[in-house]
Amino acid sequence: MSAPNKSYDPVEVEALKPEEIERMRDEALAAFAAAADLQQLQEAKTAHTGGSSPLALANREIGALPPQAKADAGKRVGQARAAVGRALAARQGELEAERDARVLVEEAVDVTLPYDRTPSGARHPLTTFMERVADVFVAMGYEIAEGPEAEAEWFNFDALNFTPDHPARQMQDTFFVRGPQGAGDDESASGVVLRTHTSPVQARALLGRELPVYVVCPGRVYRTDELDATHTPVFHQIELLAVDEGLTMADLKGTLDHMVQSLFGAGMKTRLRPNYFPFTEPSAEMDMLCYVCKGASVGNPDRPCRTCASEGWIELGGCGMVNPRVLVACGVDPGRYSGFAFGFGIERMLMFRHNIEDMRDMVEGDVRFTRPFGMEI
Repeated sequence: MSAPNKSYDPVEVEALKPEEIERMRDEALAAFAAAADLQQLQEAKTAHTGGSSPLALANREIGALPPQAKADAGKRVGQARAAVGRALAARQGELEAERDARVLVEEAVDVTLPYDRTPSGARHPLTTFMERVADVFVAMGYEIAEGPEAEAEWFNFDALNFTPDHPARQMQDTFFVRGPQGAGDDESASGVVLRTHTSPVQARALLGRELPVYVVCPGRVYRTDELDATHTPVFHQIELLAVDEGLTMADLKGTLDHMVQSLFGAGMKTRLRPNYFPFTEPSAEMDMLCYVCKGASVGNPDRPCRTCASEGWIELGGCGMVNPRVLVACGVDPGRYSGFAFGFGIERMLMFRHNIEDMRDMVEGDVRFTRPFGMEI
C-alpha cells in the first residue's frame, strides 16, 4: 500500500491557481461595476456569488487537497470571496442611493399646489330647504308622507274634486303616461299621470291612516310649463294636511304664522285673500309680510323694495279648509271631522329667501350655484 501523496502541489489544480482565482475575482468586480441598476446587480450577484459561481466551485475543490495544501488554497479563495462581497455591498449602496435620489426628483410632490383640484360638491339648496321646512312641522307633531310621482288619475284629480272637464286635466297642463301598445292613441286612456301637485299624497294619507291625520308632503311634481326664469316643468312642492275634530280657519292661520316665523324670523305675519281651489272650501291665497321691508315700502317712494315691488306682501301659495267632497271621497265623515291644507312651491320660496332671480340656475347642476349655500344641519 502506497503512502499518502504529501508532495501534491495544489497549483496543479486549475481552478485553484492564483491567477485563476484573481481572474474570477476581477470578473466579479467588473460585473458589479458594470451593473446599471439594482436588477442588473442582482443578476451579477447570482452569477458570481451563488452556489454555481466560479469561486463557489473553486472553494469545493479545496476539500480534495492534502491537509498541508488546504490552508494556502483556502486563504486565497477566502480573500477573493471577501473582496467580491465588499465590492457587491459597496455597489449595492451606490445604486440604492442613486435610486432614492431619482425617486425624490421623479416622484416629488409640490406642496404649494392646491390639494383638491376637483371642486367638492354640495347638497342642493332645494333639498336642504325642503327638509328644513318639513322639520318645522315635524317639530309640531306632523308626520312626513310620501307617494308615487307616476300617480293614478283618480288620486291626482277625482279624489280632489277636479271635475272631468277641469282645464288642469288637459294636455297643456298635465303629463299623461302613455298606455300599453294597442291601447289606442289617447294617452290619457292609461289613467296614469305624472302628478301635477303633491295633493294626491294627502288623499293616500287619509285612506291609509287612522284619524286624526297630521301630515306634511314634500316632493317633486310635473307640469307642462316652459323652462324660463320663473317656471320649470319639474319643480318641488310641500303641502300640509290636518284632519281632526273641530279644526277651523283659525288653526290654519296660526299654523301659517308659525311657519313663516320659523323660516323668516320673529314678527313675520301672514294674510289670507279669498280664492278658489277645487279641493278646499273656503279657499284662500296666503301672503307673507315682506321680510325685507316689512311693509315700510308701501306708499313710500323714498324706500322702494324690489322683493315685494313695494306692495308690502309676498304671495306664497294656496290654502283653505278641506272640501267636504274630498273627505267623503277618502272615507272621512265631514259631519264629524274637518281639516285644513295648504301648499307652496319650494323653488319660489327659495327665490324669495335667497334673492335668486333666475329659476334656471336651480336646475342646471352648476356646483358654483350650490356651494355658496353651504351645509345646514
